[in-house]
Amino acid sequence: MSKTGKQTWSFNKPVYIQATGTVVGPLEGQGPLKAVFDKVYDQLHCNEDNWELAERRLMLDAVHYCLQKAGVDKTSVDLFLAGDLLNQNVTGNYVARQLEIPLLGMFGACSTSMETLATGAALIESGYADRAIAAVSSHNATAERQFRYPTEYGGQKPKTATFTVTGSGAALLSTEPSPVRIEAATIGKVMDYGVTDPFDMGSAMAPAAYDTIKTHLEDMGRVPADYDVIATGDLSAVGAPIVRDMLKDDGYHIGEVHKDCGLLVYHSDQPVFSGGSGCACSAVVTYGKLLEDLKAGTYKRILVVATGALMNPMMLQQKESIPGIAHAVAFTKGEG
Repeated sequence: MSKTGKQTWSFNKPVYIQATGTVVGPLEGQGPLKAVFDKVYDQLHCNEDNWELAERRLMLDAVHYCLQKAGVDKTSVDLFLAGDLLNQNVTGNYVARQLEIPLLGMFGACSTSMETLATGAALIESGYADRAIAAVSSHNATAERQFRYPTEYGGQKPKTATFTVTGSGAALLSTEPSPVRIEAATIGKVMDYGVTDPFDMGSAMAPAAYDTIKTHLEDMGRVPADYDVIATGDLSAVGAPIVRDMLKDDGYHIGEVHKDCGLLVYHSDQPVFSGGSGCACSAVVTYGKLLEDLKAGTYKRILVVATGALMNPMMLQQKESIPGIAHAVAFTKGEG
């Protein structure tokens, strides 16, 4: 691995995604990507006794499908990099208790999908692990209970709000050749443009996405057209046009290749306000759809820029603004 430019890691020794697993809830299963997920639950409780256990079930299932598709037993996995939105990363922690795989708990809010993947790829290429699983999860009801109001409260929301995706995505990394190779990763900086509205995450995270995309292109000496897709995590219908406009002002026109995972996971007429969000948003879209299109040859190179709002309820009660961050991973067509 070598450092390229200011913030980008280039993986000189190939690191591949051996397999992925994606599991979602009922609303996601009614969306346009329903056919690409490994499992769809028809109710939010996922056959468990409470919301938190349901989210745990989602991550366990995603890891199970990932390992099953790779034909690998969990005992041959060296590291488990996991994150979620709940306090102290309890979903990842408790899943790791059952998996008995050495754990690195990670938190980057909704950017955690690419944070875990980039870190896992760096550790694989450096020889510190032969196989690693990167997994994230989110659940609409657990997120509402922690960050906003319990769903039973029935509080009203503005159209700028996003809807936390119920789901989990897992990816198995190794140096074994596969159709998907991780080419590079750009680690983002924390950006804060003073947004204070917790019901407008798109505006809060857009500056971080702008900065990471611009930095990645500068570091790699590329233009947007070098990618078939530049996918942001969960900027939604509010944040997606903001990041396009910000980049356009600097001469980067991404409109023809830009997609947002929060807008891909749901139909426009579903009751999701401005679109999807949550750790699972970018994970299930990337692992379930985008990488499959890469494997099929529909794309040759894609950039996924997962975005996160780094706040908690206490900071909002203290009238703090909302910092954002974005981590990017570039994927190319591998072997096979």
